[in-house]
Amino acid sequence: MRRRRTVTDLEPGTLVAGVDEAGRGPLAGPVVVAAVILDPARAIRGLDDSKFLSEERRNVLEPRIRERALAFSVVEIDVTEIDRVNIFQATMLGMSRALAALALAPQLALIDGNRLPKQLCCPARAVVGGDASEPAISAASILAKVARDRRMTALDELHPGYGFARHKGYPTPEHLDCLTRLGPCAQHRRSFAPVRALFEPSLF
Repeated sequence: MRRRRTVTDLEPGTLVAGVDEAGRGPLAGPVVVAAVILDPARAIRGLDDSKFLSEERRNVLEPRIRERALAFSVVEIDVTEIDRVNIFQATMLGMSRALAALALAPQLALIDGNRLPKQLCCPARAVVGGDASEPAISAASILAKVARDRRMTALDELHPGYGFARHKGYPTPEHLDCLTRLGPCAQHRRSFAPVRALFEPSLF
């Protein structure tokens, strides 16, 4: 069993928000970012990086996080904004917005990864692998993943034929085949190479 590393150098009662995203790699759909301030008095067992959890387990933990957290927020950055500013900047914007949307103002943000947004409402630390080591980031990763999966399932009904409910927009062989046959829909990221290639004239 992997060992958790938690924040131990803070004063008791410090409001710490964990932040994580879902959906940086897909060719379609939004990137979703969540921020969570956990309640130390209401522990949630089984938190982990959402990628290590089954869909069933994520769906069990998601409502518990929403019920027991002191505060949480979930924000979407849509395809239009992703294409306008690029996926990295869109993710940074999402992190800033998720923190700003919390009902309680955090005193510290723990952000998964090795980069921090430039404009934040509180001090922050980047935590590589934080979604598997910091409970608040794990909780954020679960909220973001569940929210994005549900969004992609809804988009599957609006844009049938691409299989969004199954692959969630990731570049699976099925998705790439559908993209080639059907062409991009309004939810495809034009700035991503496999999608952009369909709009560029052949060089041969």
